[in-house]
Amino acid sequence: MESLFFNAPTQRYQKTKIFKNTDEYMKKIDISNGIFFYDISLHNRTKIINLKNLDRMVMILVVKNGSLTIDNHITEESCTLEENSVTIYGSSRQDFSLKIDSKNESEVFILFVADFFLKQYLSFDINDPIDFLYEKIQHEIILEQISQQPIDALTLYIIDKIIHVSEDKDMRSIRCMRRVMEFITHRFSLLDMIDDRIDEEELKLASRAKNHLLNNFKSPPTIDILAHLCATNESKLKKIFKKVYKSTIYAYVQRLRLEEANMLLREELMTIGEIAKIVGYKHQGHFSKLFFETYGVYPKELLRH
Repeated sequence: MESLFFNAPTQRYQKTKIFKNTDEYMKKIDISNGIFFYDISLHNRTKIINLKNLDRMVMILVVKNGSLTIDNHITEESCTLEENSVTIYGSSRQDFSLKIDSKNESEVFILFVADFFLKQYLSFDINDPIDFLYEKIQHEIILEQISQQPIDALTLYIIDKIIHVSEDKDMRSIRCMRRVMEFITHRFSLLDMIDDRIDEEELKLASRAKNHLLNNFKSPPTIDILAHLCATNESKLKKIFKKVYKSTIYAYVQRLRLEEANMLLREELMTIGEIAKIVGYKHQGHFSKLFFETYGVYPKELLRH
C-alpha cells in the first residue's frame, strides 16, 4: 500500500491534470512531500477519487459549490458534505472514496497534510491546535471528523491565492507554501481547544457564559451582569472563562464579532460600514484595524473578492 506523501515528486510545485474539459478540471498539486491539494471544478459530471494508504494525516475539505460524498470502505459508512462547508478530518489509515457529484456545478478544494509536516511545528502544548491534531492522528482513528464550519470570506480569499499562485513564474513552491500556511493557520485557529484537565463544574460555568455571549455578542452584557446570569461573581467568572477558553471575555466577544464579519464579507450587498455596525462596531476604521490585526488582511480586500 503506497504512501500519499513519500511518493511525491522531487520537483516542488508539480501540477497533475487528472481531468480537463473546456472549463471543467480536476488538478492535483504537490507542494512538498508533506502537503498536496486537489482543485476541482465540474459541471454536470461525477468524478471519484480513491485513496488507500497508511499515512497519518489531516484532511481539510472545502466544498464551495455542489456536494462531496465520502465512502469509507473500512467502516462501510458514508457522509455527504454540502456546499459552503469546511470540514476537517484526522486519520491514521484509510481506504475511502471522494465522490464529487455536480448536478449543476461543483467547486471543491481539498488539502492533505501529513503528520510529519505537522511535527515540525509542535509546541508541546496539547492545547495548541497543531499539537492536538498531531496527537490525535498518532492513535488508530479512521476518518474522524474533527470540525465542520461554514465557509468564510478569508478562507475563500486564501484558497484563491493558493490556486492562482501558478501564475507567478518565480518561487511558486515557496509562494504556494506561504499561502497554504496562512490557510492552515486560519482554519486551525477556529478550533475550540478544551483542556482535559478542566473539571466538570468549571466547564459548565464557562459554557453558560459562552452561550450567553454567542447569543448576544453584538451587544454583550457587562461582565457583572454576565456573572449574575451565570450565578457567580466577576472574579471567578473571568478566571474560569480564561482557563477554559484561553481567552479573556472581552477578547472572546471580539473574536465572535470578527468571525461573524468574516462570514458577512461574502455578501455582495453590504458595505464594510454596514457590516461593522451589524457585528457591534460603531466606527468602520476601528473595525478594519481590528480585522487586520486578527487576520492580516483588511476587510476591503475580501469584500466581493
